[in-house]
Amino acid sequence: MDHLLSPLLFLLLMLSSGPNMYECARVFTIINYCKETIWPGITPGDNFNGGGFELKSGQSIVFQAPVGWSGRIWGRTGCKFDKNGSGTCQTADCGNTLKCKASGKTPASLAEFTLSAVDYYDVSLVDGFNLPISIKPINGQGNCGTCGCDSDLRESCPSELAVKGGNGKVVGCRSACDVFNTDQYCCRGTYGNPVICQPTFYSKKFKEACPTAYSYAYDDPTSIFTCSGADYVVSFCSPRNQTVCSYHDHKLVCSNKANGLNPWMGSWWSAMPVLLFIANFCIFF
Repeated sequence: MDHLLSPLLFLLLMLSSGPNMYECARVFTIINYCKETIWPGITPGDNFNGGGFELKSGQSIVFQAPVGWSGRIWGRTGCKFDKNGSGTCQTADCGNTLKCKASGKTPASLAEFTLSAVDYYDVSLVDGFNLPISIKPINGQGNCGTCGCDSDLRESCPSELAVKGGNGKVVGCRSACDVFNTDQYCCRGTYGNPVICQPTFYSKKFKEACPTAYSYAYDDPTSIFTCSGADYVVSFCSPRNQTVCSYHDHKLVCSNKANGLNPWMGSWWSAMPVLLFIANFCIFF
């Protein structure tokens, strides 16, 4: 090959190659609606730019993950990284590195996935809260509801759970288990089953603010969702009923009225992971 294809031409060729290329993967569109820059962390992160990246306010990025991937996505705030990717974050730090190899430090709002013939997904506040986060499936079949937390618990966090930054502003809300470390709050020991471990004052506060997110360990009935054949939009700080878009079945699919946010916005580096992961992980027939 005498020269490299332009990113745009390469993308068009990939998207026109037929449906079989995409049968092994789920498309993840990650959107930052927050007013601040965030640094999403993902583990395992091989399919997601090595596990971490910067996402400015209003920016989005698209990845693909194969069926069989099981992991979590969260947002980090107040980060400073050098050119080598070393640094720290004010919340949800994953070990002083841009590309996470371990889970984020509590408190951290988590989007959790297990991709299989039937996908399982949820948003968990069991490890506390640092950013509003939601999951919306696109064009799936099954119990494909939108879940998560679009309320900002930093604004209503009980003082005994609050984590404050250097300016005194609340930057996170810890779980009662994390703060008090008792069997009752942590659902362990004699409380280590769903019959004995029941909602507490603190988990009820979380549940009131975020009805479709895990508020404690055994909060399954209203918090875990299943879906088949879907792609997923993970949004940070998304207003309720916010329009979201994702690339699905060779088309850009948006729910509700368009609101001017395009998942392909920004520079072409946002699209490049899609191309790389299609080439690496999809099965050709």
